[in-house]
Amino acid sequence: MQFYGVIMTADSLQGIPSVSIVVKGQHRGTFSNEEGVFSIVVMKGDQIEFSSIGYKPTLVTIPKSLEGNQWSLIQLLTTDTQYLPATIIRPRPTKEQFARDFVNTKVPDDQIEIARQNNDAVKRRILARGMPSDAREAANYYLKTNSQKYSYLGQTPPQNIFNPLAWADFIQAWKRGDFKNN
Repeated sequence: MQFYGVIMTADSLQGIPSVSIVVKGQHRGTFSNEEGVFSIVVMKGDQIEFSSIGYKPTLVTIPKSLEGNQWSLIQLLTTDTQYLPATIIRPRPTKEQFARDFVNTKVPDDQIEIARQNNDAVKRRILARGMPSDAREAANYYLKTNSQKYSYLGQTPPQNIFNPLAWADFIQAWKRGDFKNN
């Protein structure tokens, strides 16, 4: 059924804009327009909550015994006053104290200063270590590994057992004691 109406202040009967109208228990709702007028499709028996900042929320239940497919309502909301503690603003006692506080105030870095710090060579190296590879690097790695795999397709890839340079590295590692159990 179509549920429509106007939401007004209880004291001055002025339309309240941007009031939230929510069907309880469902993820459906709407807002009132600049004059406080709203319209929403609901089922008979639904509970509708009207809420707005500065006003007490109100819950309305659509009667199950309604005849027809339309129901209109003029909803009055009462103000919900919140009192905050008093704040006293005082000037600085002297010009010297103001100058001291002004000079010693830490100003946070703006975006340009942060960008300058990130362009430092050491900082760039640190940031680059944590960055994932981009699309070009990933594609090049994929193509390189596939080219190695496809160049030996159908035959046994070479083994370093017959490579004299690999034997020289092995002998040096043996002399250093790289293969000893600790």
